[in-house]
Amino acid sequence: MPTENAFDLISPNTVLANAMLRTVDMVRPRIEATHPDRVALCVGAQINGAPHLGTALVQTAAFLLAKAVKRTFNVDAIVRFGALDNAPYDIRLDPETHHAYQQTYFHALGAAKIGELIETYYRAFFDSLADATGVDYETETYTAQQADPIFRHEFLATLGHFNSIRWPLAPSHGQVHLRFPCPQCGWAEKRAERTRLAVVGSGGAEFSAVCTDHGDYKVAITPDSTAYLDLATLYRNLVKERVAARDHITLCVMIKGGDWAFGCQLIDEAFAHLPGSPAPPRVFTPMVLTDTGAKLSKSLIREGKVAPPPGAKPWMLDTTMWEGTIDSLVDAMVWLVGRMMSDPKHFYRSYTTQELDRLMTTRPRSAPTIRAREMNLYRRYFDLVAEGRKTIEVRVRYPNLRTLAPGDHIRFVCGRDECLTRVTRVAVYNSFEQMIDTEGPANVNPDSPRDQQLASIRRIYGPEKEALGVLAIEIERAGS
Repeated sequence: MPTENAFDLISPNTVLANAMLRTVDMVRPRIEATHPDRVALCVGAQINGAPHLGTALVQTAAFLLAKAVKRTFNVDAIVRFGALDNAPYDIRLDPETHHAYQQTYFHALGAAKIGELIETYYRAFFDSLADATGVDYETETYTAQQADPIFRHEFLATLGHFNSIRWPLAPSHGQVHLRFPCPQCGWAEKRAERTRLAVVGSGGAEFSAVCTDHGDYKVAITPDSTAYLDLATLYRNLVKERVAARDHITLCVMIKGGDWAFGCQLIDEAFAHLPGSPAPPRVFTPMVLTDTGAKLSKSLIREGKVAPPPGAKPWMLDTTMWEGTIDSLVDAMVWLVGRMMSDPKHFYRSYTTQELDRLMTTRPRSAPTIRAREMNLYRRYFDLVAEGRKTIEVRVRYPNLRTLAPGDHIRFVCGRDECLTRVTRVAVYNSFEQMIDTEGPANVNPDSPRDQQLASIRRIYGPEKEALGVLAIEIERAGS
């Protein structure tokens, strides 16, 4: 059996790590400055195949950081998952000009198939992470994001400074990749060599482009238009972060792999040319490296350009090959990333596949006897649960709670205090009034009258959350 020392990480100190006591302190300055109502940890992934270890690590870190935000700063936190369905599905060359054309996953497969890919590769993983951490999550595709009038309005606003921002966004040649798929076939010039901004005004902009099959065409972009807006990676992130920075209710924190630290220098340069708020805070997670020091790339390995590096187990290149259940994969990832987050020195650095294999091989195999969902509670409610006086917990029907069933366990958390409970019944209602009148106010909160309870619940959950459905979760104390 390995000793505890086998699990120890040895990491050199750095300027960043030396400046903080806890990994989550990276977001403290902005929280202290803005006092947000909630924090959204934003993480994205391309929908172009099974995720690998690096992707799973970033996503696990987002949930664990959200959990740490809730506990450390006593503020609600969620994870926002952006599914990048504008990744190139196919690329071909124009036979005359040899310009590359691409078709996105969305245009090639359609919305229904994109939904299936999200379900196949991410839904169960995210549901299990939500259960393990007590953090809810939201999912949005890039296609839905670019169609939002707020996103399109922000994009149009950047065009007034286009000559300034195009160099940070494309520092080698100033030719930003703006792709507007042909309305007839859905293909777009990958590097936008012949895409031009023709007209820009207060109400919108018009672009001209060339399709290899259908010739010249024009595209009008307004906040309410339906033409597809496919921005290159840096430009897309600039607009997304500009939108996030304008949200004064929710503090958006961008969670990115460590390799993004270099690219964000260019985004910050573009931000400097635009009026308004500074970029939102970013957290860069540990990068997974090969033995050569390069980032682990499943694409290069899949294409046979490089060999799998030492220590790269099959599941590290394709998490669907994990030998076990989704829950056991999540438990392993939570353990691994939790070890990294135990000290800023361990988190703000990179790891080779060989070192990660060592850690995963020597990690404790004794899983908790009870796998419980974590839920945070304010002190006044937590004490009622701990005393056994509150037998109905009220939540809205977030996706990760739709499978909640009698026999499941919930670990309620308040600061450093925990209370393990068992679910005895779950009821679904259309409104908070219907729920409280059926279940009885005394079971929800014996120390508060009905109308006061409704007012308190609605301060936590707005109308859009109530519309998801209301859950009444009957609980009883359980052994730990």
